[in-house]
Amino acid sequence: MPPNNHRLGEVIEASTTEFTTQSYDLYDAPPLGTLVRCGGESETGVVYGIVFEVATRSLDSARRPIARGRDEESEADIYQENPQLNRLLTTEFRSLTVGHREDETLRRWLAPLPPRIHSFVHPCHGDELREFASSLEFVPILLSAPTAATDDVLASFLRLASEFDPEPETFLIQAGRQLTPLLGDQLQRLNNLLRRLAP
Repeated sequence: MPPNNHRLGEVIEASTTEFTTQSYDLYDAPPLGTLVRCGGESETGVVYGIVFEVATRSLDSARRPIARGRDEESEADIYQENPQLNRLLTTEFRSLTVGHREDETLRRWLAPLPPRIHSFVHPCHGDELREFASSLEFVPILLSAPTAATDDVLASFLRLASEFDPEPETFLIQAGRQLTPLLGDQLQRLNNLLRRLAP
């Protein structure tokens, strides 16, 4: 795992509910469900988000990528023969805002202001991830988000967070118990989520 000061990229679009990050390197995006943080150098403070979408596309929206590998032996050969692709394509990821720091206090709800454009984005792990995952009061934000696959995003977050807990299996069991009252009237959805958390 890279250290917590590893920069993934910069915020290129932001609102109070989500922010989009452009990765510095092509295909270098964190996995679905990763907790990331940005800001901290301005009055907006540190904002936390959970990655819910990763995409690679052309920098020029009017020009779509075209197939180039008919005569190549491997995908790597395509990039070696076409070095300009690293300048024509971009990898971006979108994060749902799930918390912020206010006077050094961690708040697991929306920040009053979105992060600034060009804020550096870092992955969270270790103590920082353990601290954030110690309470699931942010979960309703994820469960009610108007985005696709929110249950997969939540399950991925919990599994990633469990890797930094001294007792990963116990962490997932407790998370499942906390989800039950939140989804008590959606048993099929709850069962699907719990299956994703099973070892």
